[in-house]
Amino acid sequence: MDDPRGMWTEMAAFLRGLPASLPAPPSAILLVSGHWETDGFAFTGSAAPSLIYDYYGFPPHTYELTFPVPGDPALAARAAQLIEGAGIKAVVDPAHGLDHGVFVPLKVAWPEADVPVVEMSVDRSLDPALHLAAGRALAPLRDEGVLIVGSGMSFHNMRAYGDPRALAPSAAFDAWLGDAAALTGVARDTALGRWRDAPQGAFSHPREEHLIPLMVAAGAAQGAGERIFAGEVLSTRISGYRFD
Repeated sequence: MDDPRGMWTEMAAFLRGLPASLPAPPSAILLVSGHWETDGFAFTGSAAPSLIYDYYGFPPHTYELTFPVPGDPALAARAAQLIEGAGIKAVVDPAHGLDHGVFVPLKVAWPEADVPVVEMSVDRSLDPALHLAAGRALAPLRDEGVLIVGSGMSFHNMRAYGDPRALAPSAAFDAWLGDAAALTGVARDTALGRWRDAPQGAFSHPREEHLIPLMVAAGAAQGAGERIFAGEVLSTRISGYRFD
């Protein structure tokens, strides 16, 4: 889309630079999207996933975007097996496509669409502890070269976007989230599990489906999280994190 005010310039630059910032090219990407909610967890199992244009009121050309990325049915099966091994419900859905939480950022970061992608849902409960546990179950994939990505937004209050009064509360939550992400082990799990008690937590996420993907990424890591992107979008402070 046209961006005459440069609202997305910083984020686009961050996404374009993401592949070069990794220690090695990923063998595949497992992306947790806040736009797909299921009972338990689900993984896209198609070898050639379709796209789901799950947004409304945008210019006509945005419904003609393409991203012919290959899927990875073997990775989907492996991820579901790991989740089930932790006693958590998981299925592979061969018919589900990739929603815009997947193909929009990845189209910027990997425009050649040459890295296989599997989308993972979030559980309808949106329970932080469950998603942290799912991340811990998926941790072995990291040693297999899989990049685990949480796709959502560190601030997601649709009624507040564009209101200058939202900048201060969003910044308060952003500062807390950075501190919580930088913790490790039980301390991090405990902090993230209590996100609603954080400064401006409920204001920043009236409904937490866009925050929950971060829990999976955090759970899959043992090392501290690091803020690797910070910017302002629609008068709100947002950040991106990497967990080592």
